[in-house]
Amino acid sequence: MSEAHFEHPLIVVMGDLVASEEAESRQELHRRFNAAVDAINAKYKNQLVSPLTITLGDEFQGLAADFSSAFDIAHDMRLTLLKQDVFCRFVVGQVDLQTPVNPDRAWNMMADGLAEARARLEDKADPNAYRFSFLEDQRCAPLLEAIGASLTNIEEGWTSTQRAYLIPRVLDGESVKDIAARHNVSARTVYNVLVLAGFNLYDRQLEAIRAFLKAEGGSARERQSP
Repeated sequence: MSEAHFEHPLIVVMGDLVASEEAESRQELHRRFNAAVDAINAKYKNQLVSPLTITLGDEFQGLAADFSSAFDIAHDMRLTLLKQDVFCRFVVGQVDLQTPVNPDRAWNMMADGLAEARARLEDKADPNAYRFSFLEDQRCAPLLEAIGASLTNIEEGWTSTQRAYLIPRVLDGESVKDIAARHNVSARTVYNVLVLAGFNLYDRQLEAIRAFLKAEGGSARERQSP
């Protein structure tokens, strides 16, 4: 294991599975969860400074260098699981790490901001899957979470067919033509499904969050240890 140090606050992605104790098959849930973590780590290996790590049976966390990447990682994790009928919630939060970054596993860390992010995640009464935590100015968090609550509401209203059509469109930019061909339906059918699933509003809200987070903070810069 090598150690890295960063000059700039990092962004933690912390999440857990919703109602995992009610799963019909804990073994199957475990398999899907581990597969999703592996897929996200492979896809975002260049954006993660410490990979998503399952810290407890149904919890995960990782570190990214910037807000925008962290949000994309968390959102991708949510939709990757949602496609398999598994629900998760997450918090994206600033942390000022007091210990070296572990590039192999995101655990055994001490940082300002970790407790605040954890507290935000552990609010089980809040149905919102999208949560945010900042080190100093928290004024923008309620606005971001209000958009996140709308995203949550849209996602949880999707039928299995809407998920199958819309998630590849959102995550991978798959074309309507390709979605139609894969499902052996017409392009018009796909468009109708996307409209009923609220795709246009959903996409606008995603882009609003991304644009804000991109402007909010740049990438952490790695420095060499003496």
